[in-house]
Amino acid sequence: MTAHTLRYYERVGLIQPVGRARNGHRRYSEADEAWLNFLHCMRATNMSIREMQRYAELREKGDATSLERRNLLEDHQAAIAAQIAALQEAHTLLTHKIANYKKIEERIRVGGPKPAEEELESELAEAS
Repeated sequence: MTAHTLRYYERVGLIQPVGRARNGHRRYSEADEAWLNFLHCMRATNMSIREMQRYAELREKGDATSLERRNLLEDHQAAIAAQIAALQEAHTLLTHKIANYKKIEERIRVGGPKPAEEELESELAEAS
């Protein structure tokens, strides 16, 4: 995580200010590092800063907010599952398109038999 990100997270309340060494470098505890890793993972999965702030606020309030925190994470998990499904669908489509291009290229390279006009048009339409 960059120093810029750490300063930003501190400014927006996602992390608390931490002590510094004599050289000015921030000194994070293992618990701080675990929290920063969690924030990094949530950001990598497109959780908004606002949602992260909400989660951080709830976390500061302790165990009494566990249900709200769990609900927030379950909602985010469902959003990630939908993104994964959409990406898998796109991946399947790309795999099909690439296979079609490979067939066309192989036929051109080998100079193999030309398919019927309708079949060629169909393959070209699928590849585009």
